[in-house]
Amino acid sequence: MRILCLTHVPFEDAANIGEWANLRGHALTYTHLYRDEAMPAIESFDMLAIMGGAMNVDEHDRYLWLASEKDFIRQAIDADKKVIGVCLGAQLIADVLGGEVFPNDHKEIGWHRIRLTPQAAQSKVFSMLPPEMMVFHWHGDTFSLPPGAVGLASSGVCENQAFRYGDLVLALQFHLEYSQESIEKMLTHCGDELIDNPYINTPEQIRNGYDNIPQTTEWLYALLDMFTQKPGN
Repeated sequence: MRILCLTHVPFEDAANIGEWANLRGHALTYTHLYRDEAMPAIESFDMLAIMGGAMNVDEHDRYLWLASEKDFIRQAIDADKKVIGVCLGAQLIADVLGGEVFPNDHKEIGWHRIRLTPQAAQSKVFSMLPPEMMVFHWHGDTFSLPPGAVGLASSGVCENQAFRYGDLVLALQFHLEYSQESIEKMLTHCGDELIDNPYINTPEQIRNGYDNIPQTTEWLYALLDMFTQKPGN
């Protein structure tokens, strides 16, 4: 399988999605939008992975590539490519499909539990996951479910943590893909966001949660294995 990964900042890459792709023998290529790299042809990939970033989905004047990225995501969906988005990537998918992206009541940063919805049991991709999961978060915005989307997970402070749209599109607000190195990069580049808030971990709490990473990576690999099977999720 040919996987194209869209990145928005230098410090957020495919992380353990890349490790999974390597282990499974998939070809992974990048388009670095922050370098103003041109989008490849839709025919050049089978699956699109859209990663996180510090920007908001409506900052078109500041990030001139955002509008063309949204058009590209729409084209990929219309071409029946498998599309998965994480954090900002999930918000971009929601926006493209007609959902609303807006500030959450609280920023959610660090290790927090999510709960799967009853509909998740009917999703091939999510049905093998436990009903509650301790996962990593780093977001201030959230989204409403686009028309036709099925909500798959929520947390105590964020109603929509994941959704699927048909069998080929999957959006995750949380980060199963992060490695310890990924989180350390976030602490370096975005650590000023760690203010005193019940839904924001301290750096010590974040690092104390590193023993969760083997489990979140196992869930990621299982999810991606199911997502890339036919027929869909």
